[in-house]
Amino acid sequence: MAYNIPEKYQDLTPAPALDKKTLNKMVWLSCFLQASFNYERMQACGWLWGMLPGLQKIHTNKEDLKASMAHNLDFLNTHPFLVTFVMGIVLSLEQNKADTQTIRSVRISAAGPLGGIGDALFWLTLVPITAGLTANIALQGNILGAILFLIIFNAVQFAVRFGLMYWSYGLGTKAVTMLTSSAKEFTRAASILGVFVVGGLIANYGGTTVRMIVGDTQINIQYLLDGILPKLIPLLITLALYALIKKGWTPVKCILLILVCGIVGCAFGIWTGNSQAMDADGNTIPGGYNPLVEWYDYPEPAPAEKTGQQAWDALTSVVTELQQSGVTVTMPE
Repeated sequence: MAYNIPEKYQDLTPAPALDKKTLNKMVWLSCFLQASFNYERMQACGWLWGMLPGLQKIHTNKEDLKASMAHNLDFLNTHPFLVTFVMGIVLSLEQNKADTQTIRSVRISAAGPLGGIGDALFWLTLVPITAGLTANIALQGNILGAILFLIIFNAVQFAVRFGLMYWSYGLGTKAVTMLTSSAKEFTRAASILGVFVVGGLIANYGGTTVRMIVGDTQINIQYLLDGILPKLIPLLITLALYALIKKGWTPVKCILLILVCGIVGCAFGIWTGNSQAMDADGNTIPGGYNPLVEWYDYPEPAPAEKTGQQAWDALTSVVTELQQSGVTVTMPE
C-alpha cells in the first residue's frame, strides 16, 4: 500500500539549530551518496542515509519523521562532492517545518544544476591541474606523485563538502521566510526549471534513431525525421513514458519496456546506433549491424574516394591497355 506524504507536518514548531557534531557527521555520511545507486531513484538511498542524523533530531514526532524520510527518498541526481550544499538548505527548511512540497521542490531545483557545475569544477579543472602537477613526479618512478595527487584532490573536495554544508545551512535559515511566504510561486518556478533540465537531458543523451531505409530510391527515415525535428524519437519516447507513469506505471516497468523495445527493435533492424560492427574481413557492416530479421535491403556504403596517386595509377593502367590494343594515346605532361 502506497504511503501518502502529507503536505504539512503535524508538529509545526521550529526545531533547535543542529550542533556542529551532527553537521560534521552528515558531511562524512555524504560520502556514501552513491551507495545503493539505482536507475529508479538514482542517489535517493544515499541521500536519505546522509540526512538521517539531522532528520532524527529535527523531527521528534514519529509521524513527521516518517513523512520526512518518505519524501527524502524522491529521485535525486546531483554531484557527489557538492551534495552538502543541497543538504544544508533542505535541513534548514526541515528545521523550520516548511511544507513538504516546498522542500521537495527546493531539493530538486538545487540539486539539478550542481551536476554540470561539479563536473566543470572537479573533473575538468581540479583533476587535470592536480594530475599535471604530480604526473612528472610519478613518471620518474616516485610513488610520492600518486600520494600527493590523492592528498591534494581529497583535501580540496572535503574542504568543499564541509564549507558548503555550513554555508548553505546558514543561508537556508535566513532564506526560509522568503521561500515559505512565496511557496506557490517558488514551486512553480522549480517545476519550470525541472522541465528545462529534463528537456536538456533528452537533447543531450537521447540517442535513439531509426535505421530503416525504404523504397526503391532508398529513403532514409531518420533523415526525414531530422528535417521535421531533431531528436524527435527520444522526445516521443519520453512523452510516452510520462503518460504511462501518469497512468500508474512504475519506473521499473518503464525500464523493462524500453529494454524489450530496444531488443526487439534491433532484432528487426528498426533502431540503430554507432556500433562500429565489422564483418570477418574487417569491413564496416552497412547500418551498423546485421539484424536477425532482414525485411528490407540496406544500401552498401559508397566506395571511398580515391587519392590523387590512386587516380593517376588507374588512368595509367587504362592508357597502357589502350596502347597495347593499338590505340595511340598521349599522356599529358
